[in-house]
Amino acid sequence: MSSKTTPIKIRPEVLAVPGYKQGQAPANLGYKLSSNENPYPPLRVVLEAIADRTDFNRYTAADVTKLRENIAATENERQLCRQSTAAARGGNPLRAATALQQLKPLSAANVHVLGAGSVAILYQLIGATCGPANNYVYPWPSFEAYPLLGTVPGATGKPVPLTAAGSHDLTAMAAAVDDATGAVLLCSPNNPTGPTITAAEFKDFMQQVPRDVMVVLDEAYAEFVTDAAAVDGVSLLHNYPNLVVLRTFAKAQGLAGLRLGYGFAAPEIWAAVSPAAIPMSVNALSEAAALAALSDEGQREITARVATLVQRRAELVQGLTQLGLTVPAAQGNFVWIPAAQLAAAPGAGGEADPPTAYAAQLAAQGILVRPFAGHGVRISVAEAESIPAVLAATATYLRQESV
Repeated sequence: MSSKTTPIKIRPEVLAVPGYKQGQAPANLGYKLSSNENPYPPLRVVLEAIADRTDFNRYTAADVTKLRENIAATENERQLCRQSTAAARGGNPLRAATALQQLKPLSAANVHVLGAGSVAILYQLIGATCGPANNYVYPWPSFEAYPLLGTVPGATGKPVPLTAAGSHDLTAMAAAVDDATGAVLLCSPNNPTGPTITAAEFKDFMQQVPRDVMVVLDEAYAEFVTDAAAVDGVSLLHNYPNLVVLRTFAKAQGLAGLRLGYGFAAPEIWAAVSPAAIPMSVNALSEAAALAALSDEGQREITARVATLVQRRAELVQGLTQLGLTVPAAQGNFVWIPAAQLAAAPGAGGEADPPTAYAAQLAAQGILVRPFAGHGVRISVAEAESIPAVLAATATYLRQESV
C-alpha cells in the first residue's frame, strides 16, 4: 500500500513506485561526490556561445539538424582515429588500409538528440517498445532510473544481479529474455560499479538475443574508458540493426545542468520511436553549449580534463587499495566500494547498513557520496583535494573500534 496521497486519480502502480532521488548537495563546505558531476567549470567556448544567444523568443529547429550533423562528424572522426590506432598497432599496412576502407560513416539520420539527458531517451525507448504485456531486462545494481522506466507504459522490469566482480552477468541476462521482452538495457561502464562490457562479451551476448529485441547500450561514461578490451558500441551499429547506443553531454563535457542526451541507431529506429518523444525538448542554450563543446577547442579541452580525471581515478583506487579495500575495475568517473568491504570494518557492527553508515560518517565531514543500501557506495572522482579527504575519512571509518 502506498503512503502517497493525492486529490486526483492516479494509477496504483505509479503510486507504488518511489520517484528518482538525485544526489544531495553538501550542507557545509566540502565535496559533492554523489552525482558523478564534472568538477571543472564550463568551458570558455561554451560560456561565450551561451552569451551570444539572444533568440530565446524562437524555438530551436525541430530536428536540431546542425547539432546532429556535428555529433555525427565528431563521432566519425573518433572512429577513424580509433581504427587507425588499432590498425597501426597490428603492424599490417594492408590490413590497416582495408579496415579503414570498411568504416561506414554515420550521418545525422543515425543521431537522435533529446533534452533532459540520455535518461529522457531511455524513457522514450522503453515507452515505444514495452507495454503492459511486455518486460525489459536490465542489470542491477545499475543506473537508478532503470527500474522506473516501465512504470508509465505498465511494463515489467526484470533486474538481473551483477556478478561478484560488479560486472554484467550477460549469460543470465540473455537467459532472462523471453517472447515478451521488448528491450534489454546494458550499461558500460556500469554505473555505479565501474566495470565495462568487453567487445568479446558483447558479441557473444548479441548472438543470443533475438534480432527484433532492442538492445540499448548506455555509454554515458564512454569518454573515461581506458580499457582497450571494452566494447565500443558505435563501431558496431552496422552489425546489429537492433542496437541503440546512448551518450550524454552531462559527464565528460560538463553540461549536466543544461540536460542534453543523444543516441546512435539505425534511422528506422529513430523514426519508429519518434511518437514517444517529448516534442521540442531541446532548448537554445543546450544546443549552443553542445555545439561549442564539439568545436575543436572544446574537444581539446575536454580531452585534457578527462585525462586528468582518469589520473585522479587511479589515485583514488590506489589509495583505497592501500587501505585494504578491494574495488571493482573503475572505468567511469567514479569508484565503487562493495558493501562486503565496508561490512568487514571493525566499526561496522550492529544493525546499520554499512554503505549507509559509511556515507553518513563521510557526510558529517562535508563529503557526500552515494550509498546503495545493501550493495555498496559510489564515490565520484572530482577535485584533486577531495581524494586525500576521502581517503582520510575512509581510513578513520575502517579503523574505528567496534561498538
